[in-house]
Amino acid sequence: MSDDNKPPATTDATPHAGGSARGDPGGRFDRRLIPPMILGSVLNPINSTIIAVALVPIGVAFGAPPSETAWLVSALYFATALGQPVVGRLIDLFGSRRLFLIGAALVGVAGVVGMYAPNLGVLIAARVVLGFGTCAGYPAAMSLLRREADRTGNDNPRGVLTTLAVATQTVAVIGPALGGLLIGVGGWRATFALNIPLAAGALILGALRLPKTPPSSRGGIAARLDLPGAGLFTVMLMALLLFLMNLSVGALYLLAIAAAAAAAFVWRELRAFEPFIDLRVLGGNRPLLATYARALVAYVVAYAFLFGFTQWVEEGRGLSASQAGLVQLPMFLLAIVVSTLTGRRKGVWGKLVVGAVGQIVACVLMLFLYADSPVWTLLVVALVFGVPQGLNNLGLQNSVYRQADPERMGASSGLLRTFSYMGSMVASAASAFAFGRHADTGGMHVLAWVMIGAATLFLLITVVDRGLGRLAV
Repeated sequence: MSDDNKPPATTDATPHAGGSARGDPGGRFDRRLIPPMILGSVLNPINSTIIAVALVPIGVAFGAPPSETAWLVSALYFATALGQPVVGRLIDLFGSRRLFLIGAALVGVAGVVGMYAPNLGVLIAARVVLGFGTCAGYPAAMSLLRREADRTGNDNPRGVLTTLAVATQTVAVIGPALGGLLIGVGGWRATFALNIPLAAGALILGALRLPKTPPSSRGGIAARLDLPGAGLFTVMLMALLLFLMNLSVGALYLLAIAAAAAAAFVWRELRAFEPFIDLRVLGGNRPLLATYARALVAYVVAYAFLFGFTQWVEEGRGLSASQAGLVQLPMFLLAIVVSTLTGRRKGVWGKLVVGAVGQIVACVLMLFLYADSPVWTLLVVALVFGVPQGLNNLGLQNSVYRQADPERMGASSGLLRTFSYMGSMVASAASAFAFGRHADTGGMHVLAWVMIGAATLFLLITVVDRGLGRLAV
C-alpha cells in the first residue's frame, strides 16, 4: 500500500491548541492515563497466574485429570491469542476507550459465570470469555503511549514502559499467593469472583480518564477491519492451537487446515486495500518478526514453569495450593527488582541474552529436583527464574515499541501477546504430554528438557540478532 493510499491515523489524545498533534519536545505524559493503563494491562496476567494454584483443586472438584484441567489454561490463551490482534487493530482504527470498556465488561461477566459454573465445560467457557475480555488492556496501553509520544513530542517512554512491566511483575507476585489465599478462604471459585471488582474498577477508571475518540467518518468495522482476513487468521490460529493441544498423527488434519488457511490468508492480505495484518509492511520488518519468534520460545519456558512446575510442586512434591503459591514468590519478587533496576537503562540485546542464559540455568536446576527435595531447593530454582522473568518481558515489550509501525501499534503489540500466548499453548501441551494423568517427578524432568530446548533456541536467535544492539529503549 502506498503512503498516499493509507488512511489517516486515529488519535486518542486531543491535540493542543494550534491544531498540531505533535507538541514541543519535552512535553509531559498525561499521568492520569497511567492507572487505567496499568489496570487494563494486568487483567490478563493476574488471571494467568492465579489459575496456576487452582488447577489441582478444580480437578479434584470435577474429577478431572491434569490433561483436562490444562484446558483452563489453554482456553484463556486460545481466546486471547485470537482476540489480541483483532482488538489491537480495532484500537488502531477506532481508539482505545471503546474497546477498553467493552473488554472490562466482559471480564466482569466471566467472573460471574466462573463463580457459578456447574461443571468443567462451563468453567472453560468462562475462561474463553475472560480471554476475550482481557484482550484490550495491553494494546490500548501501548497505543496510548504511542499517541502521547506524538502529542507531546517526547519519545522517551522508558519510565512508563518500565512501570507497565513492573506492574505486570507485581501482579504476578500477587497472583499465585493471592490465589492460594482465596482458595483457602473461599475455595477455587473465589479466584473467578476476584474479576468482578477488578472489572468494576477498570470500567470506572476507563470511563473517567481515557480520552474520547470522535466517530470515524471512513466507514464501519466491516469496511475497515478486513473481516475476511480476520476470519482466515482465526481459522489458521485455531487449527494450529488445537493441533498443539493434541499432538498426534490423528490430529495432522488440523495442521493441514492451518496451512491451507495460512495460504488463503496471505493471498487475501496481499490484495486487500486495508488489510487486517499488513503483510507487506510486516514482511519488510524482519526485526519485528524476530521479536515475535523470540517471544514465542521465551514464553514456552516461562509458562511451562508457571503451570507445569506448580502442578508438580502440588502433586509430585505434595505441597498445598497456598504453599505452591508461596514457592513462586521469589521468582516474581526478584523479577520486580530486576525490571526496576534495568528498566531505565538503554539497550535490549544484553537484557535478552542474559534472560535466555538465566532460563537455561534454571531449567537445568529443575533436573535435580525430586519428590523429597527440601523446600529451599524449590525456592532457589524459583529465584533463578526471577532474573529472566524480569528481563525478557521488558526487553520484548521495548523491542516492539521501537520496531512497530506507529500507526499499527495496537495491532503490533497485540501480535506480541498472540505469539506469547502461542508459547503458553505449547507449554500447556508439553505439560499435558509430560504429565498425563499425574504430575510426577519423571514427567517434570521430561518437561524440563523441553524447556531447555526452547531456552537454547531463544538464546541462539537473540545472540545472532545484532540489530537489537541499535535499539536505544
